[in-house]
Amino acid sequence: MKAKAAVKSVKKSPAKTTPAKAMKKNAAVKARAKIETSAAKKAAAPAKKLSPAQLATDALCKKIATILDTNKAEEITTLNLRDKCSFADFMIVASGRAPRHVSALADYVADMLKKQGTPPLSVEGKESGDWVLIDAGDIVVHIFRPEVRQFYNIEKMWAMPMVNY
Repeated sequence: MKAKAAVKSVKKSPAKTTPAKAMKKNAAVKARAKIETSAAKKAAAPAKKLSPAQLATDALCKKIATILDTNKAEEITTLNLRDKCSFADFMIVASGRAPRHVSALADYVADMLKKQGTPPLSVEGKESGDWVLIDAGDIVVHIFRPEVRQFYNIEKMWAMPMVNY
């Protein structure tokens, strides 16, 4: 016969909770609930309704980014400026490999805007090819050579949070 090993069940005695520990635990639970509630409210908050003009601007912004991508622009960045300034809704920043490429990208964007029926208000800097600025009304397009883009670093400036005075 085999001897059965006796197994003792060991019950742990409940840890004594001091009033201070209980208060800390209760405060932590309340804080966690408050954070979860505020996150749920933010998620449940309805998105701002966009006007038809704003929807058209969104679509045009996507088309400009697509044209830049199709024509081998590098590091295309789109910044939403609706809540930061009054002169534009979006800023698109892209890089071209050489001055000639920068100028060609500007031509592609300007041609697409003309075909859309909204010619650019202004195209600046196309001759030098270092930095071309295209004013498309509610969208501002910057096309840089990589060295110039790194020097001016305008994405960092416009990505900063808005300061209220």
